[in-house]
Amino acid sequence: MTDAIKIWLSDMGWTSQIAQLVIAALLVALAVLAGEATARWGAPACRKWVHSGIGARGALLGKRLPELLRFGTGAFILAFPLALFPFAEPALTIVAAGFSGALAMMTGYVLRIGGLPLWMCVFLAAMAFVLTMAAALGGVGALAASLDATALHVGVRRISLLSVVNFLLVAALLFAATRIANRLMTHAVGRLSALDLSQRALIQKLGSLAVVIVAILFGVDILGIDLTTLTVFSGALGLAVGFGLQKTFGNLIAGLILLMDKSVKPGDVVAVGDTFGAINKIGVRAVSVITRDGKEHLIPNEQLMTQPVENWSFSSRDVRIHIPVVISYGSDLKLAQKLMIQAAKASHRVLPKPEPSVWLLAFGDRGLEHDIMVWILDPELGVGNVQSDILNRLWELFQTHGIGLPYPQRDIHLNPQPAHRAGSANLRSGETPPTD
Repeated sequence: MTDAIKIWLSDMGWTSQIAQLVIAALLVALAVLAGEATARWGAPACRKWVHSGIGARGALLGKRLPELLRFGTGAFILAFPLALFPFAEPALTIVAAGFSGALAMMTGYVLRIGGLPLWMCVFLAAMAFVLTMAAALGGVGALAASLDATALHVGVRRISLLSVVNFLLVAALLFAATRIANRLMTHAVGRLSALDLSQRALIQKLGSLAVVIVAILFGVDILGIDLTTLTVFSGALGLAVGFGLQKTFGNLIAGLILLMDKSVKPGDVVAVGDTFGAINKIGVRAVSVITRDGKEHLIPNEQLMTQPVENWSFSSRDVRIHIPVVISYGSDLKLAQKLMIQAAKASHRVLPKPEPSVWLLAFGDRGLEHDIMVWILDPELGVGNVQSDILNRLWELFQTHGIGLPYPQRDIHLNPQPAHRAGSANLRSGETPPTD
């Protein structure tokens, strides 16, 4: 098949370098135009398909779709002429550069979608360009030989530039594969509606650890590292774990226990010490708690195992709020309590069942002390705003119906001074008592 193509091209004047250069330039131009057309007209339809199939998680993929379609189409168009047509050196370089550049750009965008850092995406894209270019020009062996010739001898070890490049390339590829595998696994586990949040988080953590271990084993096998040389390192690691990393491994085990016993889970509203907020995620080292102020507190997992924790949504998300109110003694007691119930029911976050209630607590020194008790279902949205809403409504109702609110009062009693005490005071001060 290839010989027949070569004979046909020779009959068509293919041997002319000028003709090959013109055809190579036309192929690159065709790849560019086709990529632009595909990105312009194909991206909207593909973005709709991604949004309907993946949802919000595919937002980054939908954003990068035009670039993927542009460079993917260009690489696809240039791949067939590069493989089938016997280009000479100048034209071959043009087609190979176009194909390698498109493939490298597409690789970089795919890795960015996988969540890899920019420097790693640039490194892997550059490696893809160099390797593809060398393979197209038939110089992979020569490139590897030149890299292996540049070496540094450290004792009995020979470290060549080729081994360094291999190590970096394998490490980057395994890291990229690990990140992408973790993202895919997180997306797949997140769609398991039969499991609760803590079970999903536990599966994700165990799966992440398994992926990392498998990646390390693959890397050791690919690079040909002798594990017997790591005996001293493993002993040092054991000492480090025993002395310096006790807290780290303690937090790791505590995090796994928290996920297994379901005492706390993502979305729960908890109070740990002075921190009150909703759990965002349970990590390997710490639990992330976001307060109503938008501050994210990282609490070590061990603290949730050893310290008292208030979980407002452990068995039920219903939470009762106490709102203290004091009215003056001269107010209509029944009307004031009725207005308290009315203000509580008017708040949109207060549950209708159980109904709000009002208790008369005590006859205080300033007035009649009451406690308004209401139930809410969403403590993660805060409790202070519910109290503020009810008190604002209650203030307007009290003003309309003439219910008074007490304020601190002090009565001062002035006792007249006896005559004999006044005379003693004058004598002590050296004054002569008045005479008639």
